[in-house]
Amino acid sequence: MTPDYDALKTAILALTRDETDTVALMATIACEVHHAHPLADWTGFYRVVAPGLLKIGPYQGGHGCLVIPFSRGVCGACARTGMVQNVPDVDAFPGHIACASSTRSELVLPVRNGAGDLLGVFDLDSNSPAAFTAKDEAFFSDLLKDVFQNAA
Repeated sequence: MTPDYDALKTAILALTRDETDTVALMATIACEVHHAHPLADWTGFYRVVAPGLLKIGPYQGGHGCLVIPFSRGVCGACARTGMVQNVPDVDAFPGHIACASSTRSELVLPVRNGAGDLLGVFDLDSNSPAAFTAKDEAFFSDLLKDVFQNAA
């Protein structure tokens, strides 16, 4: 199950046109993706707030972890390596942080502005195992690049 990517991209690009505020962009994406992706149970961002440290940003869903060091969990691995993390079984991921015990799979993507600065990570959690595909990875990577190109 995947969202209607064309409709989702059209909506997000229209809503974020000419916006440069990082938090506003994150809030809009979290809301739109959460309501569009049938397998996303928690959708949101963790922002870089200090060297090696992520703090929860705009999100949709139940409570998330408030602070995640780059050294821990799937979000930390994404921030530390700059690589997309698509984890089909979070119980098999060494050091996974269980912010919600119902989470079975996770997709985390780095968020960079046009200058290449790491702003944070975009995190999608699912209560279904292996919920996210290579198509999700490619779509969200491209979307984040487009939306955050001019972020402050």
